[in-house]
Amino acid sequence: MKLKTSRPPRIALALAGGGPLGAIYEIGALCALQESLNGIDFTKLQHYVGVSAGGFIAAGLANGITPHELCASFIENDSETSDRSETFDPSWLLEPAYGEFVRRGIMLPGLLLSALWHFTAGRKSFIRALERLSPGLPTGIFSNEQIHVELARIYAREGRTNDFRQLKTELTLVATNLDSSVAVPFGRPGWDHVPISKAVQASAALPGLFPPVEIDDSYYVDGALKKTMHASVALASGVDLMLCLNPLVPFDATAPQVAKVMRRGLPAEKHHIPRIIDGGLPAVLSQTFRSMIHSRLSLGMKHYEHLYPNTDIILIEPDHRDPEMYLANTFSYSQRRNLAEHAYQQTRQMLRSNKTGLSEKLRRHGISLHHESLDDPKRHLSAPAKPASQVGRAIANLQEIMDDLGHVVRSAAHKSSPSW
Repeated sequence: MKLKTSRPPRIALALAGGGPLGAIYEIGALCALQESLNGIDFTKLQHYVGVSAGGFIAAGLANGITPHELCASFIENDSETSDRSETFDPSWLLEPAYGEFVRRGIMLPGLLLSALWHFTAGRKSFIRALERLSPGLPTGIFSNEQIHVELARIYAREGRTNDFRQLKTELTLVATNLDSSVAVPFGRPGWDHVPISKAVQASAALPGLFPPVEIDDSYYVDGALKKTMHASVALASGVDLMLCLNPLVPFDATAPQVAKVMRRGLPAEKHHIPRIIDGGLPAVLSQTFRSMIHSRLSLGMKHYEHLYPNTDIILIEPDHRDPEMYLANTFSYSQRRNLAEHAYQQTRQMLRSNKTGLSEKLRRHGISLHHESLDDPKRHLSAPAKPASQVGRAIANLQEIMDDLGHVVRSAAHKSSPSW
């Protein structure tokens, strides 16, 4: 590590993607970090790097929107608790890509005639003839245009900007050029003329789900196609501390199946660690995707540590054995709040568990753990639901204990029953 100088530390933040779930985790984790770390303002860092959903968070922070304001906009976005002009509703991402369907549909009659001709007169196989229909298939199911429209509206407010060149800090949003498969760093010189909202849209254009985004006669898709994190963009520019948030990890389903008796806070069925195969094809594909991107991330982190030995690098991600983030339905309003709270508390627990090692790293950059906040058991991101009365709380606790005991008895009976 380099010797301390009089200049303030150069701190960067890299945020990986992960869809709405990734954004929820990163917002909850950032709120916990902002409250638990003294000496750091997450709206005034040296450099922000965002990929896919992480680009939405990075662009907000670079525009001076605090983690808790992002929470109000993305998580607590109802008419009673937030300014409607500030909200970003994930349900916008579920609007069908009607324009793409129409454009491709217009091509179908000609493609059908071509396929028929190749199958009959051209004497091609049926499969080869069907290949002629490929250009008629939509490139995405849902429209992502609303991302650009709504973010442009949010960034148009006083004190914010939709122009990379007018930011007070560095912001890089990574997308992938579809035709060349080259990662493009929007916000860097030569790429900073693109509106921030358009760059977020391009970086988050997951192939198959959203159509590629056209910018300057080229088409762009999700930045995670090349790398999971792209932290090297900030590391190469020279930083002292690199904070990395990765929301998606492969789920470790090998934990014991028996629930922990007397564990407070969750119903017994949520203690159960599911087997991946029980979730069918979606669960298998999710686990495969998570494993692939996390393996790539692990290799990248080792490379960063080797290539940039003078930079302290801290990776923050969910617990691999935590089913909450894995089984989430991120388009449920109520569950979004629960997941953000879960990420918030999990990050606080991680800071407490690793405070010795983290304190040493952070101290070199003028940052310390806020122990009073970190050790406060009553601190929540969202106000928790209160039991109606002491009697109601006692009944709920008793019911949880009975559920746990019932699960233990059933598991024991299953293990002791003869196999035929």
